[in-house]
Amino acid sequence: MPPNGGCKAHHGYRTLPSDHARVVRSSLPEVNSAPIVAALLAFGMAIAFIVADRQAPTSRALSSFLAAVGLSIAVSTQIELRYISANDYPAWGGLFALPEVLAFLFGFEWLLRVRRTIPARNLSIRFGDNQLRVAQALAVVYGALALVFPGRRAAEFLGYGVFVTGLHAGFFLFAVPLGVALVLGIASGLMTLNRRPDIAERKRLVAFAVAAPFMASGIVLPISVAPILTSFGLVILLIGAVQYHVIQGQRAQFLSRFLAPQVAELVRERGLDSATHEQTLELSVVSCDLRGFTAFSAATESKRVIQILREYYDAVGAAAASIGGTIKDQAGDGVLTLVGAPIAFEDHARRALELAGLIRSSGCELTARWSGGDLHLGVGVGVASGFVTVGVIGAGSRLEFTAVGPAVNLASRLCSEAAHGEVLVDLRTTELSRAAGNQVELLPAPPLKLKGYRDPVPSFLLAPI
Repeated sequence: MPPNGGCKAHHGYRTLPSDHARVVRSSLPEVNSAPIVAALLAFGMAIAFIVADRQAPTSRALSSFLAAVGLSIAVSTQIELRYISANDYPAWGGLFALPEVLAFLFGFEWLLRVRRTIPARNLSIRFGDNQLRVAQALAVVYGALALVFPGRRAAEFLGYGVFVTGLHAGFFLFAVPLGVALVLGIASGLMTLNRRPDIAERKRLVAFAVAAPFMASGIVLPISVAPILTSFGLVILLIGAVQYHVIQGQRAQFLSRFLAPQVAELVRERGLDSATHEQTLELSVVSCDLRGFTAFSAATESKRVIQILREYYDAVGAAAASIGGTIKDQAGDGVLTLVGAPIAFEDHARRALELAGLIRSSGCELTARWSGGDLHLGVGVGVASGFVTVGVIGAGSRLEFTAVGPAVNLASRLCSEAAHGEVLVDLRTTELSRAAGNQVELLPAPPLKLKGYRDPVPSFLLAPI
């Protein structure tokens, strides 16, 4: 946070002793560029973070903190310091402390919001939160003291007052609430690290804890030193924040492999919340798994099993992406794909049958290559259509895109009954396909007695190509 000047308090306007004012004026460079650079750095970081992730409460709080830091530097060095050097400090000069107060408030608010995204892991949430609330209250106390004793703050606490006149009681009047607030904030950040946040958030928290003392020191250091240390603190925070966004970007890139390109485009256009809000719509579900996988995995080296699963997932993922499907679940050898959410398709039944055919084709080729000796693998597929409610559920840092409806369960049950190379299709998918005039051949199959269904369920077989 920024450097300031010092002055002596008198009635009405505050004036500097002549020698004090002379020291302040002689210390000011002709072009006061260092504080300007530090302020621009803070403002630039604030803009960058809010543009990168404006929907996240943590990003909004962090951007507000950085904007307040930049405003504090600009106000104190470009306005307040001019009053001091002109030996004409106003009675309302305590208002110059308000950006500093806002910086502390927003910084601690960011820590609070980060803490609420991390599971407690048996550690007290309320204790750490209360620490931060006390720290915020102490920052407000500092602001109130600045309004009541503006001259003492300028003369005995800020950089030029300390380095020209030495330490006075007024220094501790202002230093104690800010110092205690800073210690409480850093302690709460370290407690948050003990809750083992993920690596991305950990890097940002560590950077904030290291950077905070450098940025806060600018309040009591002269202008020749303060901008350098403040900028150094900002760069430390920038490094941690960049690492956070890089890791998050890598995660998003990894997860995008399980989404259709159309879904990624929808998220870019509408935002994550809009793209994944809860809705009920008719769609098709495709479920597939491997036959004989349990016995195969028990008799095969684990590295080989992982390699097979990776090839299997890649094949199913590529097939799903080609028709606009979204993989909802991958569990062991089972994959569940939604066709029609979060992007709705009028021809979801046709697309689902096309996907089932692609999975069967690639699955048969892969399982033939993997099988050998007494160990054989196969692939079975089930397809069902119906009204399903989809949306994001979860809390804190763990969210999941889920789908709930009879069609989801039916597709899984049909998949379980399908033999190697078979695609079992429910009645609704067959009706939708035929009503649309699709040329896919669906052969009647015997009704199936499925778990959870009282009556036999009509089924059809997707004819081989």
